[in-house]
Amino acid sequence: MGGWAVAVGAAPSWFDGWVTPPRVLTIAGSDSGGGAGIQADLKTMLALGVHGMSVIAAVTAQNSLGVQGYWELPAEAVRAQLDSVLGDIGAQAVKTGMLASPELVEVVAEVLAGVDVPVVVDPVGVSKHGDSLLAPEAVHTLASRLLPVATVVTPNLWEVEQLTSVKVEDEDGLRPAAEAMLELGSTWVLIKGGHLPGPPVDLLTDGVSEYRFSAERHDNRHTHGTGCTLASAIASYLALGEEVPGAVERAKEYVTGAIAHGFPLGAGIGPVDHAWRLR
Repeated sequence: MGGWAVAVGAAPSWFDGWVTPPRVLTIAGSDSGGGAGIQADLKTMLALGVHGMSVIAAVTAQNSLGVQGYWELPAEAVRAQLDSVLGDIGAQAVKTGMLASPELVEVVAEVLAGVDVPVVVDPVGVSKHGDSLLAPEAVHTLASRLLPVATVVTPNLWEVEQLTSVKVEDEDGLRPAAEAMLELGSTWVLIKGGHLPGPPVDLLTDGVSEYRFSAERHDNRHTHGTGCTLASAIASYLALGEEVPGAVERAKEYVTGAIAHGFPLGAGIGPVDHAWRLR
């Protein structure tokens, strides 16, 4: 008889000596186009050598041209996914992305307040195409409930303004923006300056130490999923044992390469290449 015959409960001998990789949980929305959201998170985690797990908070109808619609899951479905994964498998780090509504933000914040691992919050407000992914009434809930449990929060300049009303127009504005974000309760904040003119510079600070990360600006419009990828990479490196500054530095290197190798897909904005180191 062909095929595998393995007794129930027994592991085949070729599993002997294998070590379970660090585990990272993403809580976010699904991108049907595969470039951002849960799909980008899991691709990033695989590329960086950790085991990715997912709690889907919302489902989008999305392609290279934009977001045609989204539907959030019931709060009880999100809580059940969290309880299922964390109650059995556990995690060495957690990353949050699109949470859509105040109810979902509340559920996620409540659960993560009781989890003693690094939490990376990507405060997703809009898509790469400018489509809203967070209900206006959820902005206050995200700021008041989720950010206080965050180890690192990774806002872009639009999200900084949405959360704090601080508008950043040049690199000198990064520090005041970071100070305003830290007042919301996260331990570290990474202000992403990629939309400023000149070389992209990101500012990381915990209010005491300060780090600036610059990179070459690549002439590539295919950057869908950049924010999701960066936050997932930070969470992955934290799970692998890096301290926050080292995790951000290595994540920045990874995402810069992914942007450089972004490829066309469909008729609009293509994704970054999560597998650029393997090709």
